Amino acid sequence: MVDLTLNGAASNRLAVLGSPIKHSRSPLLHRAAYWQLGLDWSYDAVEVKAGSLAMFLSSIGPDWRGLSLTMPLKHEVLPFIDDCDRVARLTGSVNTVLLRQVAGRGTLTGYNTDVAGLVRALAEGGVTRAKHVTLLGAGATAASALMTAAELGAEFVSVLVRDLPKAQPLVELGRSLGVVVDLSDFSGSGGNGSDLVISTLPGGTVLPTPLPLELRERATLFDVAYSPWPSGVAREWESAGGTVLNGLGMLLHQALIQVRVFVTADPFEPLPGEPDVLAAMRSALTRDAAPGDTGSHDAVER
Repeated sequence: MVDLTLNGAASNRLAVLGSPIKHSRSPLLHRAAYWQLGLDWSYDAVEVKAGSLAMFLSSIGPDWRGLSLTMPLKHEVLPFIDDCDRVARLTGSVNTVLLRQVAGRGTLTGYNTDVAGLVRALAEGGVTRAKHVTLLGAGATAASALMTAAELGAEFVSVLVRDLPKAQPLVELGRSLGVVVDLSDFSGSGGNGSDLVISTLPGGTVLPTPLPLELRERATLFDVAYSPWPSGVAREWESAGGTVLNGLGMLLHQALIQVRVFVTADPFEPLPGEPDVLAAMRSALTRDAAPGDTGSHDAVER
């Protein structure tokens, strides 16, 4: 049964926060889910710029149930979190916040649903195992992608970046996950033996040097970007006849786990009639997805 009084009142307000946020698809996904569940909950998109999260959090009342976070807030929220799940703790990235009243005080519990979303989206695309993975980029989503590689059984991860020092924390994260991480810039041929390539780069990025043709022909590319589409990297893959998956699947599945958190307070607890909920969310996303769409990258933080 859904607990409608997490905060001692009818807590039914939710929102996705970030900047830019105007074209976010999260409201479409979440509203479809709550309609399917028969819940009269609101879910909005709220512009919150970097440095403004503390002010927003101080302004909300007990009618608020939870928050989805996108760029640039996934790190900024960390000082305000009372507790977080293992994935958020390891990646240092929170994209979901559950608001509750505990012992007379408000508490914020943080979750990272990006890893589960990415794992599920890859499985839908036929990728359930990978021994050697290449990551493109070193933003916050790269940490989630690295943890995804570990979930798929990867033993070795090549990370290609422009700024090598920025990517150094991924080496430490790899050690904690039992994965060997190698850093290199885009000028070399790193990752040529990979089974899977995950791009966390902005959709309009053009690589300074095309990745090896053999890699593009053989390895599946999962691009967390979905707008503009195809991305620069996806175009390179398609020109080589390779397999490409875009980020809409990740957006869909990470949102489903968020709905679990907001409804059941447990990311591992299936929703009532969950297959129908997922179908309703997928339908809403499909109706909204148009060629050349310029919607925001809800699942991605740069």
